[in-house]
Amino acid sequence: MITVFAAWLAGLIFGLGLILSGMADPAKVLGFLDLGGAWDPSLAFVMAGAIAVAGFGFRLARTRTASFLGAAMKLPIAREIDLRLVGGSVLFGIGWGVAGFCPGPGLVAAGMGEIKAWVFVGAMLVGMGVFAWIERQRARRMGSHH
Repeated sequence: MITVFAAWLAGLIFGLGLILSGMADPAKVLGFLDLGGAWDPSLAFVMAGAIAVAGFGFRLARTRTASFLGAAMKLPIAREIDLRLVGGSVLFGIGWGVAGFCPGPGLVAAGMGEIKAWVFVGAMLVGMGVFAWIERQRARRMGSHH
């Protein structure tokens, strides 16, 4: 129960931070991404703050074998840059640039009743479903070759 409450509290803080910083507003995000036009650099400060907090958190996490709530630490270990990483990054960037949403802000904006965000979240869920299907097909092919 404490884990569920901690997750809820973290999500609430994250969502409030997105609203206060303007990251849930696609117009503000698109203004940040418009390097050749009326560029709005304010979200760079939000990102810098997030990187600083995450850097501290990851540094602390590397010294621990369990989370503060007792769960096993599962830090990323992959270091290679491959086609899947680059391709996924490109698709993410295209979606972010077209819609002005990424998953977290999209969910927050949908919760605020933004119709465009509901369309985005629906498309995101379809994309996740397609990815899961492709991964199942890939695992079956890999399993049949061994």
